[in-house]
Amino acid sequence: MDVLSIIGFLLGSTLMYATPLILVAMGALYSEKSGIINIGLEGMMYFGAFAAAAIAYFNGNAWIALLGAGLGGAFFGLIHGFVCIKNYGNQVVSGIAINFLAPGCALYISMMLFDGATMTPAIPTESKIPKLFNMLFLNSGDRGLAQLLKLILNQYAIVYMAILVVAITWIIFYKTKFGLRIRAVGEHPKAAATVGINVQKIRYIGVCISGFLAGIGGAAYPLAIVSNFRQGLISGQGYIALAAMIFGKWRPKETLVACLIFGFTKSLQIFIGGPLVGWNISVDILSMLPYIVTLIVLVVFVKDATSPKALGKPYKLDSR
Repeated sequence: MDVLSIIGFLLGSTLMYATPLILVAMGALYSEKSGIINIGLEGMMYFGAFAAAAIAYFNGNAWIALLGAGLGGAFFGLIHGFVCIKNYGNQVVSGIAINFLAPGCALYISMMLFDGATMTPAIPTESKIPKLFNMLFLNSGDRGLAQLLKLILNQYAIVYMAILVVAITWIIFYKTKFGLRIRAVGEHPKAAATVGINVQKIRYIGVCISGFLAGIGGAAYPLAIVSNFRQGLISGQGYIALAAMIFGKWRPKETLVACLIFGFTKSLQIFIGGPLVGWNISVDILSMLPYIVTLIVLVVFVKDATSPKALGKPYKLDSR
């Protein structure tokens, strides 16, 4: 493999592996900027991955599967909101509970649908999300610049959807009245309420959007990266997305950069462990790389990160 092919592989796989993190981290922004801590992203991703794989297997339509995954994640977001917003429950404890409840539901339904198996059958290639520019690169060369562009740009459509979600999120937060209300509720809910903003409604919307995007982020695995759902598929990606959001200081563009960095560590892990490098490194050690990077980032780079002032603080209707 020449240098351009190596660069193309690293950059292309970085985009692919960063995509779920981008979607989930953008979802986390909606919840946390409205004042609700959402540690349950991992569980919402897990259920979204299962829902997407099951729907795609039975229905054969990746877009319906993607929607189903988002709705599944939003359902658990709604449960999280009900506990934390309506009943003033501890947001961290509720999120941890979601991380047990959602995977448990996914595995139970999987066993019901697939004769006791905790993994779904493989999804046919035609039932997965298509590559957006596949026809454009179909007859391109296998060397030089053409090969480099093919490796980087010939991605599944969900990769470009994730980048679009970042742009839309930035516009919503900084160019729309709705985004201003989300930020106001997350910074000073009492002041927001005095000008007529329904604090609980905004927080419900934020946490449901968070769950929806987390579900879609989970769906990216069976519909693009791999071909089925199985136990342990997500393996901490929700927590990494949360770390990326904190690293990005609760801002969409900076969070995107953080997700790309984490995606690159995954890409590098696969490249180093591949036959081309030839290093005799244990697979278990290589698997630790993204999590080690996450810990380093949290310890070194997020000391000055400032969260929304009302994050984690319940707002009671009689607290005006």
